[in-house]
Amino acid sequence: MLLAEDQEPKRPEGGADNMSKYELALVVNAKIEDEARAEVVEKAKAMITEAGAEITNVDEWGKKRLAYEIQKMKEGYYYFIQFDAETEVPAVLEEKLRITENVLRYLVVKQDA
Repeated sequence: MLLAEDQEPKRPEGGADNMSKYELALVVNAKIEDEARAEVVEKAKAMITEAGAEITNVDEWGKKRLAYEIQKMKEGYYYFIQFDAETEVPAVLEEKLRITENVLRYLVVKQDA
């Protein structure tokens, strides 16, 4: 779509109000050091904010037994991060988390408003 120099593309009305609430469930390798685990969580939080989302809450559930072995591990550290974001952010986040070292599992779900 070509626009004159002084025109801006039309955006849906509402701007920041157009954001939805999401939750990221993150399972981190339990065999790594505390500093490395904290670094993985900080990296995930940075991915969220770099994508233009706003983190509203972070819950650390600690070490829990996995329902089944993942990469020969029986335990993992569980984190739940709530954030407000545009609809395209979860796909971008999942793309990056897929290749993040020491992340055993992740799931981004849209929360009910």
